[in-house]
Amino acid sequence: MRRPIVLLAALLAACSFAPKYERPANELPEAWRGAPAPAAAVPAPADRWWTVFGDPTLARLVDEALANNQDVALAVARVDEARALVGVVESQLWPSIDGNLGANRSRASSRTATFFSGIPVYRTNYRATLDVAYEIDLWGRLRNATAAARADLLATEAAGDTVRITLATEVVQSYYALRSLDERVSATERALDLRARAFELQRKRADAGLVAELDVRQIEAELEGARALLPALQRERDAEEAALTVLLGRSPRAIIQETTVARAADDVRPPPLVAPAGLPSELLLRRPDLYQAEQQLIAANARIGVARAAYFPRISLIGLLGTEAASLSDLFTGPAGIWSIGGSLAQPIFQGGRIRAENEAAEARQRQVIAQYQKTIQNAFREVRDALTAQARTREVYAAEGARSVALREALKLAVARYEAGLESQLAAIDAERQLLQAELNRAEALRQQRAATADLFRALGGGWTAPAPTQTGAAPPER
Repeated sequence: MRRPIVLLAALLAACSFAPKYERPANELPEAWRGAPAPAAAVPAPADRWWTVFGDPTLARLVDEALANNQDVALAVARVDEARALVGVVESQLWPSIDGNLGANRSRASSRTATFFSGIPVYRTNYRATLDVAYEIDLWGRLRNATAAARADLLATEAAGDTVRITLATEVVQSYYALRSLDERVSATERALDLRARAFELQRKRADAGLVAELDVRQIEAELEGARALLPALQRERDAEEAALTVLLGRSPRAIIQETTVARAADDVRPPPLVAPAGLPSELLLRRPDLYQAEQQLIAANARIGVARAAYFPRISLIGLLGTEAASLSDLFTGPAGIWSIGGSLAQPIFQGGRIRAENEAAEARQRQVIAQYQKTIQNAFREVRDALTAQARTREVYAAEGARSVALREALKLAVARYEAGLESQLAAIDAERQLLQAELNRAEALRQQRAATADLFRALGGGWTAPAPTQTGAAPPER
């Protein structure tokens, strides 16, 4: 007789009304489109992908941002909160034990407390107990709540990974935008210096009656046009430097007073090609926002089980063990001992439709999370495709702007030679110099876009390459 009862209890303890979780089906591509051949690309470090740029200053700045940025600090605090909430929910699976120590003195009515009734008018009572309460989780309500909390923790950790990858990408892009602006400011200053010297020369020649006043005014207009470009570039550079300082998590004083990156000659080499590793399906576990979306779906699935369990009775066991006496000196003697044990069963009978509405709400939230999960996957693959295209196209633009700069540099030499030989006016040389300046500005911008596209590709791929991802549903994400 005892064995069937034990088996029935074990069967009831295993009950759970949460739907069986299965990852939503998706039609994924079989290969990456537009990716360079792996032989033509460089390997990407799994944890420090930004080192592929080969810039020690950049690596130092990214490390500083990851250590000090407030968005990272906020993400870490959220993970700590989620981990603590898991402990709160898990505690409900265990009995609760409370210690109580109390004393009270009371006076009874003198109409009832008489000498003949045996009831004293004044009474003192001391009591020390251990109270125990435990809910038997027959329907999986507490287990599903714990599973949901653990999934929330994994989702929060993945959100923190997304913050770190995004932050590293923003630092890379801001750093190279600053270096690009440095190069554009330097090119403009060089052009301004050349035009200022040309203007002074022509003004002297005009004073000597060798050239017309019209030529001098045209050269002066070119000089002022170049001079007008410089303040706008310097303003843009200062704004970019301030933005990078905030990304690095520096103090308000540093934002106002310090220089983030000293101006220096930029490395004009384009970044190496990046080729995605593995199959497109691996992106589902490699990209932290996709892993986060799936864990949110797992949590929503488990909370349906929590809502469904509300239809069924909640069985609780309660117990008490302690002592009680009218005198404090007798409180811990043998005769003062007391105990009790019992249980309760609470079955909802009429709730005005509340339980049904809570179940419908839980199922609706699950459908919302499924839609969000599918949308996140779609956006992830779109971002990878866009980043792969941008990597290829910006590289082509940079190569074309570089070739244009070389050609215009030669054209400027020829224009200057013809001017010095008296075959062309100085305006022709100035026009060639103006075109070269614009080409150099375009080349600097193309290099910035190429580097930004490479950083975007790493972000879209979830960071650097990782070891083969686990295949178990709901498993922890691989290290990034």
